[in-house]
Amino acid sequence: MTSRGKTLELTAVSALVVLALTGFSTGRGHGGGSGDGDGGGCSSSSQNHDASGSGGGSHRDYDDDDHDDHDDHDGGGSGGSGDPEASASPEDATVTLVDCASEETPYATVEVTNTDTVDGTFSVTVVFKDTAGDELVSRTEEVAVPAGGTTPARVPVDDAESVPLIDACDLDSSAPAS
Repeated sequence: MTSRGKTLELTAVSALVVLALTGFSTGRGHGGGSGDGDGGGCSSSSQNHDASGSGGGSHRDYDDDDHDDHDDHDGGGSGGSGDPEASASPEDATVTLVDCASEETPYATVEVTNTDTVDGTFSVTVVFKDTAGDELVSRTEEVAVPAGGTTPARVPVDDAESVPLIDACDLDSSAPAS
């Protein structure tokens, strides 16, 4: 068998394995997308796909002698491989103020709790206020927290003039994933 024939055979076997693993059928009735990026169905080089379908993306076939026969897909549609949890965004984390900033410790200490089942990095914002309750400075710190874990973090004031004036720290009790 020629090198080109072996390549085509390997491509066909790979395609069948992918189809079997993703649950797609090889029948001629291909599922259409629902408009939300799920392309559904499968494709073959004899089909003509364009980006106007609800599955998104584009499809090009190469059939000249300068290129191996293969499909080139770009964009949209749902992937059939990978760990869905690895790409999922975690829910907001819970933030608790442990200690506000002072002249001895020019940073607020917080604890960030991730109750989700995926690791995440969260944006924690602390507002440093004076005795009248007015905002002196606001700082945000990115905090990485493992799934189901709690991580202590320091949010620095980074403004030496404001540190002696700080009387209170204010923060949102939840931090969004960043």
